[in-house]
Formats: sequence, structure tokens, C-alpha cells
Amino acid sequence: MSSLTIYLSRLIGIYCVLVAVSMSSHKDATVETVTALVHNPPVAQITGLVALAAGLAIVLSHNVWSGSALAVIVTLVGWLSAMKGLVLFSLPPQALVKYFEGAHYGQLFFVYMGGTFIIGAYLTYGGFTAKSQ
Repeated sequence: MSSLTIYLSRLIGIYCVLVAVSMSSHKDATVETVTALVHNPPVAQITGLVALAAGLAIVLSHNVWSGSALAVIVTLVGWLSAMKGLVLFSLPPQALVKYFEGAHYGQLFFVYMGGTFIIGAYLTYGGFTAKSQ
């Protein structure tokens, strides 16, 4: 496995685990913060730009769709981050609010955090147990 795949899986994995645990332990504050972000177009645009840049950085350096599941998941996270950034950056404010409300973030909060935690745990484990070529 490439050293870049190992590095990115460790980085993304630890990030996801820490974010999921922290956000889950402060559910009400997190839901309130994300709701406020979506309703504040300048903040949503800046957040979108950062997510787009991070996603593009991963995609441009690691666009691997074959080999190990770990490599494919790292690439998929990069593409999803880039798409999320593009949505936050480019959707009109009313459409972004409608999209957010349709996702039922408050009601499905622990589903979203559980998915983030599971992906993070897998990437962290895979990154720290993989052998570099």
C-alpha cells in the first residue's frame, strides 16, 4: 500500500473519530451550530470553500479506485468532501436551507455521527496496521 494512502487514512480516520465523538457529546450545541451555519450564507460559503479545497487536495493527490478498500475509501472521502464543499459554496441560500431541512439532521444526528465514527475507526485501524510498500 502506498505511503500516501496510509498517511491520508490515518489523518482522515483520526479526524473523523475525534469529530464524531466530540460532536456526539455535545449534540444540542452541534445541531444548533450546523443549523446556524446553514442559515448564514457568508459562513456557509467560506465553509464550502474550505471543504472544496480539502476535497480537491485529496482527489488530486490520491484518486485511486482500485487496489485496497482503504485506498478507495480515502478517495471516496475526498470526492464527497469536494462535492459537499461545492454544494455549500454554490447553492442559493434558500436551496441550501431546504436541502438541510430535508436531511433531518437533528432527528438523524446519531446516524450521521455513527457513520462518521465507523468510517473513521476503519480508516484509523487500516492506516495504522497497513504495511507500506
